[in-house]
Amino acid sequence: MDVAILGCGYVGLELGRQLTDRGHDAIGVRRSDDGIEAITEAGFEAVQADITDREALETVPDVDAIVFAASSGGRGAATAREVYVEGLRTAIEQFGERDASPERLVYTSSTGVLGDHDGDWVDEETPLEPTTEKTEVLAEAERVALELPPEYGFEGTVARYAGLYGPGRYRLERYLEGPVTEGYLNMVHRDDAAGAVRYLLEDDLARGEVVQVVDDEPVDKWTFADWLAEACGVDQPPKRTKADRLEDTGLSEAARRRILTSKRCSNEKLRDLGYDFVYPTYREGYRDAIDAYSTN
Repeated sequence: MDVAILGCGYVGLELGRQLTDRGHDAIGVRRSDDGIEAITEAGFEAVQADITDREALETVPDVDAIVFAASSGGRGAATAREVYVEGLRTAIEQFGERDASPERLVYTSSTGVLGDHDGDWVDEETPLEPTTEKTEVLAEAERVALELPPEYGFEGTVARYAGLYGPGRYRLERYLEGPVTEGYLNMVHRDDAAGAVRYLLEDDLARGEVVQVVDDEPVDKWTFADWLAEACGVDQPPKRTKADRLEDTGLSEAARRRILTSKRCSNEKLRDLGYDFVYPTYREGYRDAIDAYSTN
């Protein structure tokens, strides 16, 4: 199987490694010199191109599947729209118009599109209720990923990620030093975020569907912080309620909405499809980071 990973960053690099290790041909696409170097170091083919530029995408070879894993780099809604909506649309059209068009697309989204559910469980059938301009863009991109590919004879899948963590993104200090604001954490380790997409592609699953990619156990932030402190052998961090945090007059409206957003994301569908997690909960996923902290 030949797979082009458009926006081959944190998860894309791991996806390329996994695909290559299993005998597939991965092609990582990035715009920057540093991005191309990272793909080469990861051990698979690199193509330098702006994934929002139709002509630039012509340099990417024909493939069986495209994975759109681009990031807007934490910038605002306008940039997010340029990347996630217009960039995705451009990629689908550019590959779809080829004589040898792909068989499928996987678009990596975010559970942020589901909005606030007051701590209740949410799944793939939960109506989208984005609470910020950026998550509204992500919700629109999901619709593009599912509705546009059939016009070109292939199908799209949305892999909806929870909060990503893993090498380089454990953020121990945030939880060990505090203060920690109450709420739920929905997480997935980088290796499982990549592994789930690789699994859906290899086993040809979830065409035309949404799949939430999140581990087995959403956890209360205070519970997680106390567990992490004990595991690292330090004092429990200070805590604060949402009301305390919202007293900060410098918070943006988007930040306020994020603080108020609370839900627990189910991975029942992904489990039912047969995916076996490498790191089923934060307990396994944070072990390497804890060991590294303890030896410093």
